Amino acid sequence: MKLTQREWRSNCPINFALETFGDLWSLLIVRDMLMYGKSTYGEFQKSEEGIATNVLADRLVRLEREGIITKSLNESDRRKATFRLTQKGIDLLPVLLEIILWSAQHNSKTSAPKEFVEQIRNDRDGLTAKIIKELKSY
Repeated sequence: MKLTQREWRSNCPINFALETFGDLWSLLIVRDMLMYGKSTYGEFQKSEEGIATNVLADRLVRLEREGIITKSLNESDRRKATFRLTQKGIDLLPVLLEIILWSAQHNSKTSAPKEFVEQIRNDRDGLTAKIIKELKSY
């Protein structure tokens, strides 16, 4: 079944972004896929933020509908699904890196390792290439 995009409230770029991924859970799911290589429902459930099962199921459908992820059935167990980022989802990497920098600057208790923050500041292109290469190896 091909999921289609809906009509947006407006064509403002900020509105488009917020309507596409503008809730807490969607960006955390994308983070888990980009930064930690998570790809299954069970892996997403183990994230420290503690997403409820109904919310996780809803956000996965929403991210698929928006073309940020794809879903495929596991070859060995057709009851299980595997989720992968599309190019549209991978294109969120610079956004997440900017959010990490902003958070590191304004949240003294950030859990982002200082080395990682420095790598974003000093070699963003190299870090981006490394993350994308790791994504393609999953």
